Amino acid sequence: MKENNLTRRLSFSTRVTTLICGLLLIVVLFVPLWRIELSAPQYPEGLVMKMHPNKLAGNVDIINGLNHYIGMKTLHTEDFIEFTVLPYIIVAFALMSVLVATVLYKSQKWLRVLLISFIIFGIIAMVDFWRWEYNYGHNLDPNAAIVVPGMAYQPPLIGYKVLLNFGAYSIPDTGGWIFIGVGLLLVSGVIVEYKKNKHEKIS
Repeated sequence: MKENNLTRRLSFSTRVTTLICGLLLIVVLFVPLWRIELSAPQYPEGLVMKMHPNKLAGNVDIINGLNHYIGMKTLHTEDFIEFTVLPYIIVAFALMSVLVATVLYKSQKWLRVLLISFIIFGIIAMVDFWRWEYNYGHNLDPNAAIVVPGMAYQPPLIGYKVLLNFGAYSIPDTGGWIFIGVGLLLVSGVIVEYKKNKHEKIS
């Protein structure tokens, strides 16, 4: 019976790359994933809120104080179920990467399953982040000290946006860039295996 592409073994280079992905994901547990920076004349040094896999950090108390004046809910780690489940999801992807590199390498399909799952998770995570920003930026207290009719304070999903006299930057932090790097490494692994299969077919 002829071996099809998905049942072929992974190459050594792809196995090493996938193992590196697993190790990098463990690092993500200990560094911030995302950051929102705020700049304004009254805060020349700037304010920053960092989102780790399991907590909020940075100038959260100052930002909460400012948000109170415009009617936004205060931000607390315990209010987000994401900070409870996200570390387990990251560990699961790390373990799956190690398994694909060391145990499941005899079938290329597991690398593709890992990549597709990782991409789906990334999309869900960004949609959830947008939903969180939307709710906090639009569901305002009508009795707040500062009310600007028709004004919402949703930070940008990624990039820069002006909110009253504040400039808000939303960008990946160390863990976010690692996530992007892992995704690119997994894509490169799938491409390498695809090209190898195509070359073997021709020869």
